[in-house]
Amino acid sequence: MSRQYITTAIDYPNAAPHMGHVLEKVLADVCARWMRLRGDAVRFQIGTDEHGIKIQQTAEKEKITPKELVDRNVPLFEDLYRRLGISSDVFIRTSDKKKHWPTVIALWERLQKAGVLEKRTYTGLYCSGCERFLTKKDLVDGLCENHKKAPEEVKEENWFFVLSEETAWLKTLLKKEYRIIPEFREKETLALLDQGLEDVSFSRPKSSLAWGIPVPDDEEQTMYVWCDALTNYISGLDYFGLSPLDPARGDMGDKFWKKAKVTHVIGKDIARFHALIWPAMLKAAGVRTPDQLLIHGFLTSEGQKMSKSTGNVVVPDDVLAKFGGNPDPLRFYLSHEVPVGNDGDFSWKRIEELYIGVLSNKIGNLLNRVLVLLNKEGGSVAIPQESKTADAIVRHWNTYEKEMNECNFSNALAAHVVALAMAGNLRMEEKKPWTLKGKEKIEVLCAIAEMLRHISLMLLPFMPNTAQNMSKQLGVSYAQKMLDRDFVITKEMQEFGGVKGWSKIGTPEILFPPIS
Repeated sequence: MSRQYITTAIDYPNAAPHMGHVLEKVLADVCARWMRLRGDAVRFQIGTDEHGIKIQQTAEKEKITPKELVDRNVPLFEDLYRRLGISSDVFIRTSDKKKHWPTVIALWERLQKAGVLEKRTYTGLYCSGCERFLTKKDLVDGLCENHKKAPEEVKEENWFFVLSEETAWLKTLLKKEYRIIPEFREKETLALLDQGLEDVSFSRPKSSLAWGIPVPDDEEQTMYVWCDALTNYISGLDYFGLSPLDPARGDMGDKFWKKAKVTHVIGKDIARFHALIWPAMLKAAGVRTPDQLLIHGFLTSEGQKMSKSTGNVVVPDDVLAKFGGNPDPLRFYLSHEVPVGNDGDFSWKRIEELYIGVLSNKIGNLLNRVLVLLNKEGGSVAIPQESKTADAIVRHWNTYEKEMNECNFSNALAAHVVALAMAGNLRMEEKKPWTLKGKEKIEVLCAIAEMLRHISLMLLPFMPNTAQNMSKQLGVSYAQKMLDRDFVITKEMQEFGGVKGWSKIGTPEILFPPIS
């Protein structure tokens, strides 16, 4: 059994979660669910990045403490992800002094012992939005590219991580051991290395940043985002074994870092930190580097960047409310419409088109028609022997698995799930089973029911509740277990007629109700 450790970027809870958070968590969740379904042991971690100047400033404006701010906002993230069906195993908080801080302090001390931390007086351009120092080559017309604001010139004494000496090693790592998905994101990262690396500010004076983890043996300095936030990926595993009060984490560091395939799922705006700073930190600390970096793009709204000033911000709760709280239409939309690595767009018109045209008409309506007609014939299931259809199903599964393993999720949905639904509808119209009688009618309907069974299995990583609902209505024996973490899609399940003992369909229900 292969082990997989999947993480996402930890979210900054200075405000409520937005659609960018949703895009990333759904992407990572599809990865995690697919890996479990193919039989891997998976640990999936998400969390919140709770320190930093933005949290401190937001709390000051609201006249509350930073801790009160994060304790108020973090549950908003946890609740949204629960309602989205995000199947994470761990939610790490960087303000957790028992589970997070000990690992961060231990990592800092290892870096210091390795001689890669130096204290210097520094004058630089600081962007409070990015919470990092920028160089002039990072700016576009003198402005931060992400926040469209001029950075502030700051002079202060900080600890620095010596990154500038790691260019050659990082080039080799990224070409041979640390895979970046998709490939064009790897080329972008290697281009950054060609520009040369600079040392990285690793702390801020306590007078500027009080809300954070104090630097060991230098309490007038507060750890900056890199050693604090990035370390969550191993603190959630208690990698150094520093949390005796939490024996449940036990040997997780050994199982899910040393002996697992480690995949970080992050946005393109923080790719350089995960591709360059983080592996260099781990190398200096004597910790092995991750295996994969899965990078997603940004999400626009109706073709424009989401902005409160333009009034086009999409609120996740509004999308969920549109579909009666069902997260599956949104999960399908993001997976189908946004190829991994690319920027995507959220359109109210397009999500309604997909819901009505594909989910409701092509899948839900097909399921309902087949089951209603079968129930009129007694509800018995008799899968016909169809070599042509059986061969087609095998080909679909072979390519679907390849697409899923390569994280080509939009292709997996379009070329297999939607294509099979189209084929089922086409067969329905060609055979017109409502005009047939007896064995011929039942065999036509059961063949389409079997196609729907395969569709439901392929939908499981994307639309788990819908997939299970379909399988329950079809009456397949494994339906009740489909959402269990140890449920595996077996080779037999992937065969046409592969479920032995399937003899009776269930009760048809409306899969996708009309939207208002």
